[in-house]
Amino acid sequence: MSQNQDLFCRIAAGEEPAHVVHSDELLVAFLDIRPVFKGHVLLCPRTHVSTLLDLPDDMTTPLLSTARTIAAAMGPALGAEGTFVAMNNVVSQSVPHLHVHVVPRSKGDGLRGFFWPRTKYADEAEAADYADRLRAQMLSGLR
Repeated sequence: MSQNQDLFCRIAAGEEPAHVVHSDELLVAFLDIRPVFKGHVLLCPRTHVSTLLDLPDDMTTPLLSTARTIAAAMGPALGAEGTFVAMNNVVSQSVPHLHVHVVPRSKGDGLRGFFWPRTKYADEAEAADYADRLRAQMLSGLR
């Protein structure tokens, strides 16, 4: 494993399992294994990019457009009233690979400021269901 082969590089390469909700030549998006709320997606470049400051200019629009598409899918797919979209750079970046968090939100969900409680999927089948619903909504929204 090269020094840039972090967990997200391995997921992007198909070497680690993940519940993928989006995949194209530049980006991959998958469910966070420790979601703030169920349906929490991580979107990252397929090639290793450490932080936002390292992101090539030609990747900015695809990254943000895809984050917007994922956020738009969360209402119809999951019943979310809105979303929280964020990224960390170095501090609080648990995997040293640029990733955008897209988190489904609802009024009264308990998320306050930057305190991120975590939840768990009941099992792999529940995680797969969330990924399937998001992926289906994203595909139907593109037609």
